Order: sequence, then C-alpha cells, then structure tokens
Amino acid sequence: MKTVIYADKFFFENSVEGPGYLTILNGKFDTFSENPPVHDLGVVDYTGKWIAPGLVDTHIHGLLDYDVMDNYVDGLKKMSEGLLACGVTTFLPTTLTSSIELLNDVVKVIGEHYQEVEGAKIQGIFLEGPFFTEKYKGAQNPRYFLDPEVETLEKWQELSGGLIKKIAIAPERKGTMEFTKYAMENNIKIALAHSNATYDEAKTVVENGASIFVHTYNGMSPLHHREPGMVGAAMSLKGVFNELICDGHHVHPQAAKILMDVTGRDRIVLVSDCMRAGLMPNGKYQLGEFPVTVKDGTASLESGSLAGSILKLNDAVKNVVDWGIATPFEAIGMASIVPAKSLAIDNVCGRIAPGYAADFIVLNQEIELEATYLNGILKYKR
Repeated sequence: MKTVIYADKFFFENSVEGPGYLTILNGKFDTFSENPPVHDLGVVDYTGKWIAPGLVDTHIHGLLDYDVMDNYVDGLKKMSEGLLACGVTTFLPTTLTSSIELLNDVVKVIGEHYQEVEGAKIQGIFLEGPFFTEKYKGAQNPRYFLDPEVETLEKWQELSGGLIKKIAIAPERKGTMEFTKYAMENNIKIALAHSNATYDEAKTVVENGASIFVHTYNGMSPLHHREPGMVGAAMSLKGVFNELICDGHHVHPQAAKILMDVTGRDRIVLVSDCMRAGLMPNGKYQLGEFPVTVKDGTASLESGSLAGSILKLNDAVKNVVDWGIATPFEAIGMASIVPAKSLAIDNVCGRIAPGYAADFIVLNQEIELEATYLNGILKYKR
C-alpha cells in the first residue's frame, strides 16, 4: 500500500524541507521529493501544514484517570490511545516508588501485554525509584526508599521480558557504582533524580555510566556557587541528557533557556511527567498513595508540592516556541529524536527516515496538533 503526503514543511532529523511529497510504503516512510509523484496516487493534501515525527514521551505516569501503578492492562491500553491526542506515538510507562512486590507485578504485566496496545507504542519501561533519598522526595513515598540492589533490577528485567530501558537513582545512595555498572552492561540507562547529591557524587556516577538527569531542576539539589549540586552537574557534565517539564509551572522559561543554552538543545529531553489527571477536568485525584488536587494547570499534594503534571507533550513543544527559547525545529527535536537517542531507541522511532514506521504528526503553523498517524494510518484528528 502506497500513500503520498503533501505539506508545506517536513521536519527531518537534520533539516526542514518542503513544500514537498513524502511517500509512505506499506506503513513505513519511503522517499521524499519536492516534485509531485508521476502517477496520481491520491495525494493526502496538508497544504499550509507541517509534518513532524511522532513525539516520544520517555517519562509519563498516567492519563485519562489511569496510572501505570494501577497495574491494569485496559488502563495501559487507554493511556496508549489517549496519547495520540498529545502527538505521542512512542512512550515509556513510568512507575512510582512503591513496594518491591507491587513493582514486580507491574513490570511483569507491562512486559506480558505491551504489544497489545493500539495507540502510542510502548518501547520500554522507566522505573522512577525506589532508590531515592528523602530531602527532595517530591511525590515519591519515602517509606519505600532503599539502596540500589543489582539482584532487584535483575529480577525486574527478567519479569518484564527485558523491557526496562531506564531506571532513576539518587547518586548518594550506597551501592550506586555496582548498580550502574550492571545496568550499563544490560543496556539499561541510569538516570539521576530525587537526590540531595553533591556535584562530585553526581559526577562520579556519570563517569561510571549514568547519562540522564530526571526532570532537571525539580527534585534535586540546586546550583549554589560553593556547591554546584545536582543542577550544576546537569548543566556542566558532558554527554548527559536533561529532561525538562515545560508546562510553565515546574521550571521558569528563563531557567529552561539557560539549561538549553548551556547544554545544547540536542541534549534536552522534553517530557510530560503526566499523572492520571492528564486529559481530565480539575478535581481530586491520586498519585500512588498520595491525594492530589488538580487546579489552574497544576497537580499538587496537600503540602503544595507539585505532583507530576497534566502536561500534553505537544503543548510542551508549543510552549518552548511561544516562550521564544527554541525554534520549531529545535522544539520538535527535543520531543522526538533527542528522547529516542537518550534511550538508544532511535533505531525504531523519533525520526522521519526511510524504513522507519510511518508514525508522524500534523501541525498547523501555530504548532497546534491537527492529526496523528501510526504506521501511515490516521489514528487521531482534532
């Protein structure tokens, strides 16, 4: 089956092209040309629109009143379908700090059923915890915090069928070096989060293989002129990726710009960190074992601390452009190819290139989502 897409702009990994014609063959991207096809194939006309890779959300807990920790297969499927309205075609279901027993069950269920989803594709699991420290716990439950254990991660990877792609730890916990070494040898990315680590503690773990800072600025020791902390490490260490939640609440736009300018936008991973209230009305919700109030665009604990977000990833793309801190090309990259590269899954998603599954989005010139395609088939239309 062959389809041709016409649009004003096409966002490739290293350039923006167009107007032109993108051919899709049997559900995969094929050729791009500025010239119309020789034979009339029934061109899909997106005059005035932009075509970009499907977005890749590597940190998302829930959506549509479902949460990964519900351990509910139908909920996972509903999340997958709902994400198409956020421009997301690939995601990593993200856990919360909890008991080892519940996490065992959750990763096993995802591993057994992830191929059944019909919306955004699951390309791995992100374990956010439980190897954290209390000072910057955020909405993570300190009752379950403990030191990293290789045997535990080994068990999780076995139960998930090898699906774990990323796990977050606090650098100052005992056993991080051995844990990081094991993860690296098994193609699991070590991320750093919910930590009061010094700059040197973070630097040591990065030198041993850690490569991602989770929701940078949030849940970590701040930059101080006498102790650079986790934020200083995120800004200055080479070769790391930095997540950012660009909802306008978690990080001030100027702080986001500073990080982008210092590290380069090719190292910034836009994430939603969305909890179950995503795509839902204001009200009372639950995040793990904590009650959450959703109001005025934020999700907050009773203490007032932020509890994840209700951000749609396509809105994060629009926000950074509207704030004047990224071009559309940079913004789209930070939500597609960069997150894919951060997890070494860019061989299957994150770019428009021949042979890749034709997962893409249609944007208008205000960077609003118009449509989402999976395998070359229209799955969501605004």
